[in-house]
Amino acid sequence: MALPLKRVAFFDVDNTLMRGSSLFFLSKGMYQRGFFTKKDISNFVMANLRYRLSGIENREEIDKIQGAACEFFRGHDVSIIEKMGIEVYDEYVSPALWQGTIEIANNHLDHDEEVWLVTATPKDLADLIAKRLGFTGALGTVAEVRDGVYTGKLIGQLLHGPTKAIAVEALAAEHGIDLANSYAYSDSHHDIPLLQAVGNPRAINPDTLLQIHALREGWPIYDFRRMRALKKLAAPVLGRMVKLRTLLSPRSWRRSR
Repeated sequence: MALPLKRVAFFDVDNTLMRGSSLFFLSKGMYQRGFFTKKDISNFVMANLRYRLSGIENREEIDKIQGAACEFFRGHDVSIIEKMGIEVYDEYVSPALWQGTIEIANNHLDHDEEVWLVTATPKDLADLIAKRLGFTGALGTVAEVRDGVYTGKLIGQLLHGPTKAIAVEALAAEHGIDLANSYAYSDSHHDIPLLQAVGNPRAINPDTLLQIHALREGWPIYDFRRMRALKKLAAPVLGRMVKLRTLLSPRSWRRSR
């Protein structure tokens, strides 16, 4: 008798699970530890910025990002990068996690549903994030390793855009996942193919194009950025109200007399 197909939740990482870029955090950690120069990191930042500002699926820009990312790891020992990845997670990634997204993911786990990360981030880092959060696993960009050292090449393509949907479909075929009954979460319009690959797409902190698409399609939208901004604005006001209330309290008057 065949086992029933599983329902799974897929999560993008950057700006969906956490604020900012996980690869940028890793490169920042590497720079601080003397792995490369400011010029090296600026090449990646500029390629990534041009791509994000254009908002267009430009193969040339994607190739530039891919090439810059590969250069980060070329010639470095895998075990050293893995150890540093733990430090980067604790220092940068953990404080940047969107707690709202974590709660959604944990709710899936509580219902015995697997949770997978799907990201362009190097798979080694994606695996670490998934492990630290207690998730099922991760799909990420795979860097080639030879004799325990990164070669600076990729195995396959950068896991981005339509490539994410292809990877998820392959995982579903291998692990008996019912995509029509599964969930996917992302912030970026580049991940629309991933979101369309499942029966329950969700937008988290969506960019403008994804928000328009989600509204048109009736997809649920979660925006934790707005909640965080409101908390920042409210905190000083609440602080002043508490201080004023303390000053106006009868007990405060008695002490001042």
